[in-house]
Amino acid sequence: MSKLFSPVKIGPYEIAHRVVMAPLTRMRSEPGDIPGDLMVEYYSQRASQGGLIVSEATPVSVRGNGYAGAPGIYDDRQIAGWRRVTDAVHARGGRIFLQLWHVGRQSHPSLQPNGEAPVAPSALQAEGEAYAADGPVPFSMPRALERHEIPGIVEEFRKGAERALAAGFDGVELHGANGYLPDQFLEDGTNKRTDDYGGPIENRARFMLEVVDALVSVWGGNRVAVRLSPSGQYGSMHDSDPAATFGYLVKQLNRFGLAYLHIIEPRIKGIEEIQEGVAPLAAQHLRPIYRGTIIAAGGFDRQKAIEIVEAGTADLVAFGRHFIANPDLPERLRLNLPLNRYDRDTFYGGDGRGYVDYPFHDATAAAAD
Repeated sequence: MSKLFSPVKIGPYEIAHRVVMAPLTRMRSEPGDIPGDLMVEYYSQRASQGGLIVSEATPVSVRGNGYAGAPGIYDDRQIAGWRRVTDAVHARGGRIFLQLWHVGRQSHPSLQPNGEAPVAPSALQAEGEAYAADGPVPFSMPRALERHEIPGIVEEFRKGAERALAAGFDGVELHGANGYLPDQFLEDGTNKRTDDYGGPIENRARFMLEVVDALVSVWGGNRVAVRLSPSGQYGSMHDSDPAATFGYLVKQLNRFGLAYLHIIEPRIKGIEEIQEGVAPLAAQHLRPIYRGTIIAAGGFDRQKAIEIVEAGTADLVAFGRHFIANPDLPERLRLNLPLNRYDRDTFYGGDGRGYVDYPFHDATAAAAD
């Protein structure tokens, strides 16, 4: 049997296999950004025995949201909803980390308090779309954060981590990828600041490292993780020297003793595979620098996942689109069974269609489970 289906350690947890459910924005929360019945069923369906789920990206503040219907972790009233999700996952023998999120400039005034502009390290507008209540809207021009505001955002992440602990999660993952706020601070294409959060790599990495430190203060290092996209283009992201930038950051992350580092491969832009057939590069480049466990994500199928784990370039592989359409994906991959096809039209928002109605490979067994 392939190493992909063998046990592995994630922080203090023994994980039964190496097929991870990637964080997937689905926008099915109830009013108040509270997880409801649909979300409980969705996560329960995908909680394979002993497997790891990373939750959908979850804003740590109202200002941190760019997707109407995304569940939050910025209000104590959201804890009980998430507790129902974590209880359901644990009842199926799974583990679940909450992905903590602040979109920064990737938002729109209709999603912000009092119709304000989104915030960012610098006043540079991103390309792409946020999701308002009535549909997609272009990202708007952000305002640059004042120096005195930055510690408050770090504190929002810390409080989100505390609420995640109260909600019964097994750990937290910082969304430092895909052009969201920590990534905006890190890359010099989006960070034009002249204070101690801009300029040299050491300054641009400061915000992300301060957030990680805040999360570790709540959870301890071995139950905190970070997701990065070293070659990410989504949201018009770019850096003049990504090898140096991400190499420095990852080297600094070693000191925290994280549960894992989650790396998105460059062949993915958002949810689109833009370089089909290209070999994974990001995990390969960072493996010599990072001393801990690596999860690779982005465009993997069964064979590619087996190859990267067997090569030792990554320890686990996260699947996104295939996990949407196949609630029993780890079992299907293990037995090399056919996969359900996913429906892009139901990815974002809506009801249970394209969310909790995808069939298991053995519907009779699933119904009896």
